[in-house]
Amino acid sequence: MLARYYQELLNYFARTARGRENAADLVHEAYARVLTLQRSGQAIAQPRALLYRTVRNLLVDQHRRSTVREPLSGGASDEQPLPDVAELATPAALGPEALAASSQGMQAMLATIEALPLRCREAFILHKFDGLPHAEVAAQMGISRKMVEQHIQRAMQACRRCRDAMDMAADAGERLP
Repeated sequence: MLARYYQELLNYFARTARGRENAADLVHEAYARVLTLQRSGQAIAQPRALLYRTVRNLLVDQHRRSTVREPLSGGASDEQPLPDVAELATPAALGPEALAASSQGMQAMLATIEALPLRCREAFILHKFDGLPHAEVAAQMGISRKMVEQHIQRAMQACRRCRDAMDMAADAGERLP
């Protein structure tokens, strides 16, 4: 899931991180930190935003370290200076318009889940949000595992249709209902 943002992050931070190699190092470090966080069991609601924030924080740390080292080395460094932190603007995708679209998308997805039949919604929520395996969902609901799989498949199809509709609306520049 996180891999789809790699090239975008690399391209964005290559301009502010003294070249593509330094940006690649920062992006790799950000991925390592986010994956460690994810593996610790912490839910990551917006991985893209977290990756951008992590790379920015790493860039700030790098800038701070270089300003501490510079007086010690007498300032005779042939490296390019790091940009001012204020120059590191957040990409437009994290701006107010994107946040509004994200909020609209979340509302549409929640409405889609709410519109599911009761048992289908229950199985989906137990599996996707509570993290229960199919067998535990089946035991808790008193239905077969096959029925749980069918409920979850039906819910996932509804969510995909909702996402596709949101993508089509975004491509057309429309506002979601």
